[in-house]
Amino acid sequence: MTMAYDAQDTTSDEALMVLYANGDRQAAQALAQRVTPRVLAYAARMLGGDRAEAEDVAQETMLRLWRMAPDWRQGEAKVTTWAYRVATNLCIDRQRSRRRKGQVALDDAPDQPDGAPGAEQRLQDGRRMAALEAALADLPDRQRQAVVLRHIEGLTNPEIAAVMDIGVEAVESLTARGKRALAAGLSGQRDALGYEG
Repeated sequence: MTMAYDAQDTTSDEALMVLYANGDRQAAQALAQRVTPRVLAYAARMLGGDRAEAEDVAQETMLRLWRMAPDWRQGEAKVTTWAYRVATNLCIDRQRSRRRKGQVALDDAPDQPDGAPGAEQRLQDGRRMAALEAALADLPDRQRQAVVLRHIEGLTNPEIAAVMDIGVEAVESLTARGKRALAAGLSGQRDALGYEG
């Protein structure tokens, strides 16, 4: 038996995973609609804005999720925690490969939806995002992962600890050091980025 799911469905990710493992294709679609955009956004941030690479990471993460669905043990981990961990490992692999090849990713400018802010605001927002992305890229890998997972993706420290396979105290330390480094890296740009005071 299959059930209809929508974006407002309160069925947990873990329950959807079990339903998919038992043959419910609509559960897989609902889960993909929830998880894929988050993994894609996270991967894009971890890969310095390289949208094509991030799409590859998101696709590979979801493929691995579907492959392991029959063996999913509900209650051991959250689906999103597992997905972020897989995406983190895939991003690290791609970053290492880039370093070995000496490649530099090109920035991928986002498309503006209809009703977007005016040109001046878009330019200012673009400058702010570019400054944040550059400052994030300058962080050591582990600090960048912790900061992105905590302050951009909204994971809790215990969830980040599970993704990064470290203790909660280490997450707190990495996040604090990363935030200090970001603040220091962006401090001289306040006026240029349109922040007063």
